[in-house]
Amino acid sequence: MGMTSFRITKCIAGVLTAFALVSGFSTGAAMAEERFVMVSHGSDSNVWWNTVKNGMRDASEDFNVPVDYRNPPTGDTGDMVRILEQAAARNYTGVITTVPNFEMIQKGLAGIKAKHIPIVTINGGPDMGMKLGAILHVGQPEYDAGKAAGQRAKAAGIHSFLCVNHGADIQALWDRCRGFADALGVDYKQATIDTGEDPTVIRSKVAAYLRTHPATQAILALGPDQATGVLRGVSDAGLNGKVYVATFDLSPDILKAIQAGQIQFAIDQQPYLQGYLSVAALAIATRDKTTDPAHIVAALRQDKKVEARLKKYDLKPVYTGSTVSSGPSFVTRDNIAPVQKYAGSYR
Repeated sequence: MGMTSFRITKCIAGVLTAFALVSGFSTGAAMAEERFVMVSHGSDSNVWWNTVKNGMRDASEDFNVPVDYRNPPTGDTGDMVRILEQAAARNYTGVITTVPNFEMIQKGLAGIKAKHIPIVTINGGPDMGMKLGAILHVGQPEYDAGKAAGQRAKAAGIHSFLCVNHGADIQALWDRCRGFADALGVDYKQATIDTGEDPTVIRSKVAAYLRTHPATQAILALGPDQATGVLRGVSDAGLNGKVYVATFDLSPDILKAIQAGQIQFAIDQQPYLQGYLSVAALAIATRDKTTDPAHIVAALRQDKKVEARLKKYDLKPVYTGSTVSSGPSFVTRDNIAPVQKYAGSYR
């Protein structure tokens, strides 16, 4: 090899190494022609999505396929649509996406579907994902989760509540509020306020609401960061220990609040599963050249690497013919121990 050729080869090798370091994934020997993308509606400030990304990265390693993660920095669904349109132009082998708004995401997926790129949907319930032509959905049936949470609250004597909705354009969040309200027999629209994601704003709005509605028995937060704002708003209103608080999703702070009795329970949708199993499903679909959900689900259940990850983090998906339910399960003072070690990272 001549010196010029050697320098060119060395330069190329350096570029490939740098690419691998920047992307965070091994270039690997297998599946080198394939690359997936995961597109979520999670904003940069919403740390809950870190657990989803950890699952995505682990599946990328286990199945030896690189995966890009893309999201709108502010959580704007319009920006998410543009990201999906860009993904179509990049000709990914597979696309994973959330569905915060059916009509808008349908528009964003038009180019991807025209190229017959397989789609897996995550987060929220399966109905919208299946309507979009997804080969599989991994998530939590949100209305059912909200209703189950409301039934727990009703059994504790709750008849009125406030639902703190931090994403008014996300259908899944409305489904959570509606399910909870239906379990109590109240109008979910009258029981819901639109707050945005900022915990400081949530704190102020919750405190103001409680001052004008002092008979409110319970508050449902729809995310862990938002629950922190709720707790501070309850405190500002002088109602510590007098309001029944529940939240969706986990974080180390939420577990501390459950232990302290400030939060009665958290609804766990096992976000790691949404990141891990969606990538694993696409890898299996690509490897086996299939879009049959029954085949993919059967392969997931039999895969030893998948089994090892589930066992390590004490995760329990519910497999059906065309979906994988990642929740709901309920974390209380009584069963908090198994999730404490991994909360915010793998649970």
